[in-house]
Amino acid sequence: MDVLKKVSVREQDPRIRATNFEEVCYGYNQEEAKLEASRCIQCKNPKCVTGCPVSIDIPSFIKEIVNDDIEAAFKVIDKYSSLPAVCGRVCPQESQCEQRCIRAIKGDPVSIGKLERFTADWARDNKIKPEKPQHPNGRKVAVIGAGPAGLSCAGDLAKMGYDVTIFEALHEPGGVLVYGIPEFRLPKDSVVKYEIENVKSLGVKIETNVIIGKSVTIDELLEEEGFEAIFIGSGAGLPKFMGIPGENANGVFSSNEYLTRNNLMKAFDESYDTPIIAGKKVAVVGGGNVAMDAARTALRLGAEVYIVYRRSEAELPARVEEVHHALEEGVKFKMLTNPLEILVNENGWVSGMRCVEMELGEPDESGRRTPIEKKDSEFVLELDTVIMSLGTSPNPLISATTDGLKTNKYKCIIANEETGETSREGVFAGGDVVTGAATVILAMGAGKAAASGIDNYLKSK
Repeated sequence: MDVLKKVSVREQDPRIRATNFEEVCYGYNQEEAKLEASRCIQCKNPKCVTGCPVSIDIPSFIKEIVNDDIEAAFKVIDKYSSLPAVCGRVCPQESQCEQRCIRAIKGDPVSIGKLERFTADWARDNKIKPEKPQHPNGRKVAVIGAGPAGLSCAGDLAKMGYDVTIFEALHEPGGVLVYGIPEFRLPKDSVVKYEIENVKSLGVKIETNVIIGKSVTIDELLEEEGFEAIFIGSGAGLPKFMGIPGENANGVFSSNEYLTRNNLMKAFDESYDTPIIAGKKVAVVGGGNVAMDAARTALRLGAEVYIVYRRSEAELPARVEEVHHALEEGVKFKMLTNPLEILVNENGWVSGMRCVEMELGEPDESGRRTPIEKKDSEFVLELDTVIMSLGTSPNPLISATTDGLKTNKYKCIIANEETGETSREGVFAGGDVVTGAATVILAMGAGKAAASGIDNYLKSK
């Protein structure tokens, strides 16, 4: 075995997977996991841990895999993470824990994410459950939103003994895990629903179809329902658009709508009645992970798909793995291209998109080079569907119906990064509702920090 090279992971053939919604990556078996785990040199000062937003004791769980004690490995992870099988699949490990791995100096980093996934999947297959809290304290905490931030916060609070209820606006818990990330990246029944059940097994209650600000307000939860603290983890589900002509045409979607129809409402499954316009020629405008998800979904629904992005491939914000998979499957990338107008036919449907070529100038405040229009470079891309994937912002309903809750100019709730405390006493917040659209693991880290903040707050009362 070459210790400088990671053990490769088995995947579906690109030509086959581009036609189905089954999981792309098969993950490690126990033999492969042990081989990969043996590459870890068990650093005395493990920098990988500092790169993990939920601070998992990575060397310890990997050591247990080498010892063939996978149950012990799961118990290590369970102390820190409520959603290990989710994180093992969708976390950007390459820019977090794995980026700091000492192995990466002279070779490939240890595949920490794939080892986490293996451990969590093994625990599920062998019916190993999280340890339940021993001493319930009877104090009530409400969590708004059953996405990654809310589930993480609720799980940690339950382990501390709190009586936790999650209020979720949709008909199923999971947030972006069920409505945003496609089945081929994150299976819903075997992974998402199972790990939500694990959180519920800690005593967490989940009430769906409850819209905070309409069904009930934060004030009512605090003053009439007996909750002593509240965590807001409602995410950022309000889509952004470019504001160009033609965006209101039939055949233009936000990536949120397109993915929600397909993932949560199962439009890809012929046994469901959910309508979706698959399109024959689809352009996805944007370059993040959500754009890749939308593009790869449209491809599986039978379309010829373009990613339209105004910078070069080097500036794509999506994970390298997701871009690689999209290219393998046949998604076409039109880099250094910016839409100017969506063309509409006489029936009000998309017929194409007028675009302009770009070139890169000096770096902007984010460090990425600023795209500049090339003169005389306009062209028309013939299309029948456009999916806008330009990011999201929080729905302002909660902040608008809660006295004393401060937000910034982007309608994000202002909260302390370390504790989750907001301007309203007893109200905490974290995840995308504070930062704007970010990753699952960062939302989980914020939920975990807020759980600790709530615990300290309630103990001080």
